[in-house]
Amino acid sequence: MKIGILGTGNIGKTLARRLSAAGHEVKAANSRGPETIEADVLALGGRAVTAAEAVVDVDAVILSIPFARIPQVAPLIAKVPADTVVLDTSNYFPHRDSGIAVIEAGQAESVWAAKQLGRPVVKAWNSIGSESFAHRNKPAGSADRVSLPVAADSPRERDLAMALVEDTGFDAFDAGPLAESWRQQPGTPAYCTDLTRQELPEHWRRPTRRDHRSGATSGSPWSRNASGPT
Repeated sequence: MKIGILGTGNIGKTLARRLSAAGHEVKAANSRGPETIEADVLALGGRAVTAAEAVVDVDAVILSIPFARIPQVAPLIAKVPADTVVLDTSNYFPHRDSGIAVIEAGQAESVWAAKQLGRPVVKAWNSIGSESFAHRNKPAGSADRVSLPVAADSPRERDLAMALVEDTGFDAFDAGPLAESWRQQPGTPAYCTDLTRQELPEHWRRPTRRDHRSGATSGSPWSRNASGPT
């Protein structure tokens, strides 16, 4: 598969390495230019390109950029064909992302991201910390393999993303439609807990944040009834 990755931070660089190792044709870009991409990002076969080049002639575009910057790449994504799958790995943090009212009121992060981009997105790889993502990958069938949720409105796009998650060394969990992606956002029982395929379903349906205030029983991690990020 041909894959373009925008962002070469901790998650983006691991994605570039793992997906290249799995045999995909990977182009990686950042906001500073291809000459600034470190050699270890490309060590397993990825190619450094400009952001504009990263979204051309690819089957999937992965956004691994700070959440608040998603609107900035909308002009690039507008040029991507409708059948190209766009995946979002980011998370919203109020202290970093200037507070987005609709998310604070309960809208799932990637629902907001999809509206900014003007097209559907898939939510994946956002529920795991960068250290675990870099070091806790396991071969398929391993008993302690970490499971990662994947949410999307399109079954075709969800299936493609789940296959890519498997290629990065983790069991993919079908998280359903994008509106349910709040269950894999910061503070929820599925976030940064490195659960296995057997453990994740039990935690997935718990309706509250781990650190919820008294009386918080449902809704987004960033609902007004919930406390701030962990």
